[in-house]
Amino acid sequence: MNKIWFILTLIGVIVAILTGKPEIINEVILEDSQKAVTFAISLTGIMCFWLGLMNIAQKSGLIYSLANVMKPITKRLFPEVPENHPAMSAIMMNMVANMFGAGNSATALGIKAMEDLQTINRDKRRATNAMCMFLVINMSSIQLIPLTVLKIRADAGSIDPTEIIATSILATTVSTIVGIIVCKLLEGRR
Repeated sequence: MNKIWFILTLIGVIVAILTGKPEIINEVILEDSQKAVTFAISLTGIMCFWLGLMNIAQKSGLIYSLANVMKPITKRLFPEVPENHPAMSAIMMNMVANMFGAGNSATALGIKAMEDLQTINRDKRRATNAMCMFLVINMSSIQLIPLTVLKIRADAGSIDPTEIIATSILATTVSTIVGIIVCKLLEGRR
């Protein structure tokens, strides 16, 4: 990934020099890096809130209760993961964080889930079916409340930032269902 970013940056610098507009390089570096830092700081509040909420939910047993409710679904999605394995708890926390639009916060939970799934992986150099399924669900994730997008829309001055909720639910539900179906169809293949 570092190589790709380096090549893209290098191409941008070369194009700016060849077109006679090297001042654009400084402008982009100064303005866009400032915007990136401001954006990252503005998301910190949402991330802290959701990570804290997920920790409270885990320690209070709410995640365990939710995992029990979703057990029939998760058993079919992740048949090779033992029932009370820590990976299931991490997967559930990641799914809940994603459902409530805390995708950035869900990243840490997703990494934890993958680490836990790796402990039951016999071939450490190859992803298991459960790892692939989790990745698909994590990437498509049904969004009930897309908080990050709502915040971006509100910051951009949208009159009604919440008008996208219904379409977000529909789009993410369809993408998740399609992802699960494709993943299940490809599970038997190497």
